[in-house]
Amino acid sequence: MKRIQIPVLAIAGTALALFLHRPSDNAKAAIPVNKKRILVIGQTKGFQHDSVPDTMGSVWKMGHDTGLWDTYLRTDTELITKGKVGANGKNLDEFNAIVFASTTGELELSDQQKKDLITFVHDEGKGFVGIHAALDTNYKWPEYGDMIGAYFDNHPWGTFWAPMINEDPHSPITGHLPGAFTKRDEIYQPSKEFARDKVHVLLRLDERKLDYSKPAVKRADHDFAVAWTKMYGKGRVFYSTLGHTNESWNDPEVYKMYFEAIKWSLGLTEGSTSSHPRTAPPAE
Repeated sequence: MKRIQIPVLAIAGTALALFLHRPSDNAKAAIPVNKKRILVIGQTKGFQHDSVPDTMGSVWKMGHDTGLWDTYLRTDTELITKGKVGANGKNLDEFNAIVFASTTGELELSDQQKKDLITFVHDEGKGFVGIHAALDTNYKWPEYGDMIGAYFDNHPWGTFWAPMINEDPHSPITGHLPGAFTKRDEIYQPSKEFARDKVHVLLRLDERKLDYSKPAVKRADHDFAVAWTKMYGKGRVFYSTLGHTNESWNDPEVYKMYFEAIKWSLGLTEGSTSSHPRTAPPAE
């Protein structure tokens, strides 16, 4: 796959050109009194996904078009701090949630910045949303793995028409999705740290329809979660592997899933975070 550089100017010139528009006043929702503020981080220190600009631009567009939140797009980690930031800078105290938009590798975070992010979510009850490669991030920081719920452990089937099962059709995040469906995307295999009893699985691959001859398949339980929620201390955490391709951000069902996930992380909606056994697959 092609690797790209994603500087701030590229975000401004590419993603914003795709997504910035000003709908009429009638088309835009009324701005709430307590409008939220979200920090989106797109730093990549490993594999650089072509879809990062689309991912970041989509989160901006969601907030802009609905008036629910203002979005700050960054490809650096300067604002992940409780300390002072430069002129007109915002630190974590200014945000209600943080989104990792296909971040990869060991992000440029000091020990204090890591503590500040944990405090932001775990102690202050702020939201965290991990998109696709957010699972391929910060392997040397165990608390991050605890927060998000696992790490990346290969993608045995690459980008394929992934058969999925909706385990929670009552969730505001996945309630718009059918009981069984397919999406063309790259599905990550969660690492051994993933445990169903520590998260609330929303979506999983349909284990009946997978090719287990692939050498990278490691999960003997054949339990491949695609999206989940969990509590990390007081904070709400959502992760999904969907969003690898640029095309996925033009899929209204995937777009709505992430929109609802961010709303949930902000405490604007309610949904379960309780663990549950694997649900029975729907009859064919």
